[in-house]
Amino acid sequence: MAIAADIPAGLTRRAKGFIRSHGYWTGRHDVERYRVRWAEHGVPAAQIDRVAAFEAVWGGLALPPSPHYDGGPRTLSGDVPEGPDPDWHFEAGMQRTALPYAFMIGPNGEFGLHAGKWVPLHASVEGWVEALALADHARNWARTTTTLKGAAVNELVLDGFEAVPEVAGLADTWWRGTDSLVAVYRGEAEVMDAPQCLTATIYAGLDEWGLRGRGPTG
Repeated sequence: MAIAADIPAGLTRRAKGFIRSHGYWTGRHDVERYRVRWAEHGVPAAQIDRVAAFEAVWGGLALPPSPHYDGGPRTLSGDVPEGPDPDWHFEAGMQRTALPYAFMIGPNGEFGLHAGKWVPLHASVEGWVEALALADHARNWARTTTTLKGAAVNELVLDGFEAVPEVAGLADTWWRGTDSLVAVYRGEAEVMDAPQCLTATIYAGLDEWGLRGRGPTG
């Protein structure tokens, strides 16, 4: 179980409740142990500082699997940065299963996929965690759940829907309607140039609690 004092600030009440109920900490890495070795291999100090800052907030956090990307990282954990400037990335955590891409943190703090090319899913780690929490919430409260694949996703009509801001969506986005939530997952399709992997999930039959859960902040 996550200890309240360990839950990162800046998350919605829904995401904090998700971590508190379903998350646990496996232990943070001491990045300082690797600083000299990484610097000897040409990693700038500022990039090592980024990994240390990530590890201090998120290191060792294990959460339930994502509905996509074969569940996402097993735990959030930073590793040696990979360059060169200005596009340094570092690993966000090991995959749960064998995948053709890695989960990484981008040069501006984005959470995304890397497989020879970089596809940011969310503008922040917080966005990834918020998306996990929202998927868990929607799955529990929706009366019906429908999954679309490939070309059918591009035919979705989202007029009248609003983007869900807390997920900080880039390749992956969430949309809120009057009685439904729609999650669109483009990351795998983009990183592997595989349009058949494009996926959307529609959670329908939601009341106000189902649409928003625990509210924006706190």
